[in-house]
Amino acid sequence: MKNTGIWMDKEKAYIIDIKENKEDMITIFSEIEDYRIHGGSGTRFKGGPQDVVQDSKYLEREKNQFKTYFKKIIPYIENADKIVIYGPAEAGEKFHKELEENYKKIGKKVKAVLKADSMTENQTKALIRDYFKNYKPHIL
Repeated sequence: MKNTGIWMDKEKAYIIDIKENKEDMITIFSEIEDYRIHGGSGTRFKGGPQDVVQDSKYLEREKNQFKTYFKKIIPYIENADKIVIYGPAEAGEKFHKELEENYKKIGKKVKAVLKADSMTENQTKALIRDYFKNYKPHIL
């Protein structure tokens, strides 16, 4: 029985495999750009010149970068029996949605998607170890 826990945010993912009380961990970096929109009013006067900001262009690029990030993670989790996903932001939820839509076989192995703040590697290992030690089946 191979249990896999993933702690992920927009920047990186820690993938921890637990099999027969042995833990293996790998870190995958996302390469998702952290963009800040620059633009808006070019003057302090109402109705002055303004720059047009193309939000949709940035959001589409970010969406494609997330897909690339998720594809890098898939080979490390496809042989897991149970998967739990943790993270501080929406990255874990986006990943779960991607699994359910495009990787159905893996998506069925996800037992929970839970919120967790940023933590050290050892804290992450302990969190995932404790989850599977206390695991009780429930429906997502």
